[in-house]
Amino acid sequence: MGNFGKNNPMHSNWGSACSDSDLGFGNDSRFGNDSRFDSHSKFDHHSKCKKSCKVCKSDDVSACKCNFKAPERELAAPLNSDCVLVNSVVGSKAVQKVAESVFPFTAFTPAIPAGSTIVSVAVVTGSITRNTSIIRDKVVNIGLISVTITVTFLAPGATTPATAVLITSLPFQEHTDFPGACPEDTVIEPTPVVEGIFTQAGTPFVTGTGVVTTNAILVKVVLRTTITVTRQVIVDSHGGICDVNDRRCDSPTTPPSFNF
Repeated sequence: MGNFGKNNPMHSNWGSACSDSDLGFGNDSRFGNDSRFDSHSKFDHHSKCKKSCKVCKSDDVSACKCNFKAPERELAAPLNSDCVLVNSVVGSKAVQKVAESVFPFTAFTPAIPAGSTIVSVAVVTGSITRNTSIIRDKVVNIGLISVTITVTFLAPGATTPATAVLITSLPFQEHTDFPGACPEDTVIEPTPVVEGIFTQAGTPFVTGTGVVTTNAILVKVVLRTTITVTRQVIVDSHGGICDVNDRRCDSPTTPPSFNF
């Protein structure tokens, strides 16, 4: 801070912030005739509240002209071109997948006796794992959804219902037509949502010995998701587009070899 004078606390070694008449509220005050408060204001004519700072007679011109500026941000490295790399959408579709399997009574714990009456089947779904690949014009998706199946049944001759449980996974697969899709494209797929769970007792099942039995239960889960196929392309400043790999849709072949 500057050393203020003894006579006037508004004086300093750097000069006076305002003129002497300002301190006495004179005509040459910066709070003078150009005050934003007129003479009919309800405030006192000599009040500081009606004085404007825009005509402050400061010895330091910059006192009333603050022009702060953030330092310019410099790029880590200059750009080599005005082209940009973007993801072009080849296609996007809402699809459904069906996971299902038939389980014999003997697959449950404890085993459901043959000829039992099925009272109810409860299915709780769990995690979903999937693998997605692209072939020419198609997206192939296969996976598994974990399930816990609880069956309430009446064994032959029994009057009290019993329960049996099976913890397993249901397989699913789906291929979706995507005209123009190529193996090097990228697939974006959110986690599938379970749309419905269906069960049916008495579904025919072929045992390991080739015997057909109806002592089995069908479990089906319908899944819904959206599949989006994208492709990286280069866009120039004029809107021209070119593929990053202009041979991405060529069929793979064994490259020729040469001996010199």
